Amino acid sequence: MGIEMRLHLIDEESLNFLLNLHWNEMYVQLEKGLLREKRPPKDTKLSRSFDIDAESDILDLMDQAAGEGRVIDVLKMQKNHSLLLLLMEWASFGHWDSWEGRCFIYLEQAIGNPIEHVDDMYDELCWEKVNENLRIIGEDQFAKDVCENWMKRREALGETLDEREDPHIMPTFEAHDKAARKLHHAVNRQNCVQIIGREHLDAKDWGHGNWNLKILLEASD
Repeated sequence: MGIEMRLHLIDEESLNFLLNLHWNEMYVQLEKGLLREKRPPKDTKLSRSFDIDAESDILDLMDQAAGEGRVIDVLKMQKNHSLLLLLMEWASFGHWDSWEGRCFIYLEQAIGNPIEHVDDMYDELCWEKVNENLRIIGEDQFAKDVCENWMKRREALGETLDEREDPHIMPTFEAHDKAARKLHHAVNRQNCVQIIGREHLDAKDWGHGNWNLKILLEASD
């Protein structure tokens, strides 16, 4: 179905805990599964990698980049944005994701304006508007508006909305409803940092403003 957009919700306290560990200390504790109790609780409405998978991914990258000292200092020295992104995933409550092609519907509905190019969906101003508007409109209304938007787009293309003619109508409707509700929930979750990106995007380009990964590792202190 194409490339996937992903929005991570990061627990800043958990991330800072990892970043301030000694490199070798973090490696040993991850290897033994001793840090699992420090991972933030998973949001039941969102997706997240299993502990063992997250640990394995981090350890694999650490094996490729030996370091000494605090994790954050090693990451800065190596400009290791990929490992920082994995640590953010570990320190997240979960993530919202959807295929890019469908995200046009969700984000255009959220901001109330058309989006001209796929890259515009990742723009900081776009997400500021998404956050602003989805904190005003209710979840039920947003999901309803998204599904109506999708149906109008189908009609404009001359596609049927009769499930007797197309058995995929109801599953697709339900998928849009579910994705819209999860996006609304994610945006309205408090006390977390939003990190937006997509599959195959260079890790340094994830996140906005001071939470952009390139800025986090390469900006002057």
